[in-house]
Amino acid sequence: MTESRLEFRHVACLRGARLLFEDLDFALAPGEAALVTGPNGIGKSSLLRLAAGLLDPVAGSVVRVGDVALADENPALDRQASLDAALAFWVRLDGGDRGDLGRGLDAMGLAHLAPVPVRMLSTGQRKRATLARVVASRAPIWLLDEPGNGLDVDSIGRLETTMAAHRASGGIILAASHQPLRLDGVREIRL
Repeated sequence: MTESRLEFRHVACLRGARLLFEDLDFALAPGEAALVTGPNGIGKSSLLRLAAGLLDPVAGSVVRVGDVALADENPALDRQASLDAALAFWVRLDGGDRGDLGRGLDAMGLAHLAPVPVRMLSTGQRKRATLARVVASRAPIWLLDEPGNGLDVDSIGRLETTMAAHRASGGIILAASHQPLRLDGVREIRL
């Protein structure tokens, strides 16, 4: 099995007529993490969308080896379905099983909310559900856009514990955040 990696090679990002950043170079290997920082509108979310393959760079290249899971402001969960059913859809799509679903729910402290319709979840619970989807995905590369938004102190602690476990098992994390996140040995990418 090939080890996962994520590399940006002299990447430039243009949105509309605005150059957000250029000549961005970095590489992440198994167990590594990077935190993208900078003011609003500078291109943090666009950088994550480039990493996910949802945007193409205007210059340079992005190399992804391994599946990616993106958690951004769009939960991508069926609001009418129960949390369990909404997450199960993604787990099946990712080739996972009930164990993966349970792992995601447990990691984010949501098992007790499995039968609740997604539309009934609070903002913080929806954010945790989005993160549970990432955990359950089995993807080695996690792309997390403002993962702490809407989370209380206990939920941020769960997130930090889950991120540390993912890295310890050889996972890669690329996160963009205005909030401090405990990520030991994290590389900062300031835009």
